[in-house]
Amino acid sequence: MTPESHSLTGTDDPSLGPPPGCPAYGKGPGGLRRLYGPEAEDLGAVYEKLRAEHGAVAPALLHEDVPIWVVLGHGENMHMVRTPSQYSRDTRLWTALQDGTVKPDHPLMPIIAWQPICCHAEGDEHLRLRGAVTSAMSTIDHRGIRRHINRATQHLVNKFCEEGRADLVGQFAEHLPMAVMCEIFGMPDEYNDRIVHAARDMLKGTETAIASNAYIMDVLMRLTVRRRAEPKGDFTSRLINDPAQLNDEEVAQHLRVVLIVAYEATANLLANVLRVVLTDPGFRAQLNGGQMTVPQAVEQSLWDEPPFSTILPYVAKQETELGGRRIRKGDGLILGMEPGNVDPRVRPDLKANMQGNRSHLAFSGGPHECPGQDIGRAIADVGVDALLTRLPDVQLDCEEHELRWRASISNRHLVELPVRFAPKPQQDVMARPAYAVPSQNPSDWQVSRPQPQTAAPEPAAPTTAQTPAPTPEPAPRPGVFRRLQRWWRGM
Repeated sequence: MTPESHSLTGTDDPSLGPPPGCPAYGKGPGGLRRLYGPEAEDLGAVYEKLRAEHGAVAPALLHEDVPIWVVLGHGENMHMVRTPSQYSRDTRLWTALQDGTVKPDHPLMPIIAWQPICCHAEGDEHLRLRGAVTSAMSTIDHRGIRRHINRATQHLVNKFCEEGRADLVGQFAEHLPMAVMCEIFGMPDEYNDRIVHAARDMLKGTETAIASNAYIMDVLMRLTVRRRAEPKGDFTSRLINDPAQLNDEEVAQHLRVVLIVAYEATANLLANVLRVVLTDPGFRAQLNGGQMTVPQAVEQSLWDEPPFSTILPYVAKQETELGGRRIRKGDGLILGMEPGNVDPRVRPDLKANMQGNRSHLAFSGGPHECPGQDIGRAIADVGVDALLTRLPDVQLDCEEHELRWRASISNRHLVELPVRFAPKPQQDVMARPAYAVPSQNPSDWQVSRPQPQTAAPEPAAPTTAQTPAPTPEPAPRPGVFRRLQRWWRGM
């Protein structure tokens, strides 16, 4: 590759921008495209324009016209995340933060500000902090969490099943992951509408994002103090008592990053899978015909609609070159998961099936690859399965073209997913499925058979009361959704 002279510094020089009359003219300082505002309502389209104009690595502008590189190529993204000697997640190295270009009240500050967490650490410190998180995750009771996912799903469905209509985003996909994560953390009483809203809001770059972040940190710091004084068997207590000896600030910050990443990624994954099931005849045909397995279906979704579209920023530790661009020391770069996944060099035909291919960027890669990706898969598997079991006749309650999306620099998610179905009575959360599922020796995180039930706590207020299971209703005649459910269990 030949080094290219363009740099993010000096972008106000007219010679570096497009000439008058060019479609990109006037987009921002230096003629650079903005990744926010009216020009960026469809960020996927913006990324493709940047790819056409600049190639695999393109200059662009964040909120308040902060210059940054967007890495669009699949190979370039993989090189960046796998080369910690050249690229760092330590945002304190970012020139835009050092010189005040990024102001303290920048709307993306909750995402880009340095914090004492493994995501921003390197070397031995990264190993210490990442090791503590990984060790605490290894103690999670996978079978118990699967049971809790099912119970939480039943509670959520009970809230709308008698109505015959629901919004599977606002009433299901946005709530199930938070209910599960609060249980894992040992704070089920904190699960409510406010924490769900705050988790969504802080990633949007809105005027209230900083306040939402402060609320979540207050909740997690209070939890840390409680568990430091009275440890239990939850993830928080394990993190506190790890040999790495994290202090309260480190514990709370790691709880925050695990909570937000797991919650947001899983909420989007749930919504995406449900939308495809309800709208894509080809996808449904593959499920009904048995041509696609559960893991393949999930991976296809992660290729087509990664739950997080970008991660920012990475920072160049030295002057280097990426995608033919000269990257200066201190330049910020965006890990482009969404644009990298549709790089025409690796996916010349976007309609081609990616079965068996796990080289997508949905969970990042290198030293900072997501350590909790299996939790999200489990929530999606159990939650979708339990929902379809309760509502086998569910159908989309609008035209597909009427579905609306909300995009931010971090992700793109459905605003709502309206559905209709025949009204159903509420169900005891301890009731077993309406039909038997054969034993299959699943792995810990595979969802293919019901697990023995040992308690019936509400997701937000666990108790030890045991509730007798009612007599199951007769199974209805198998239809397309029943066949889908059977497929989902591997039958």
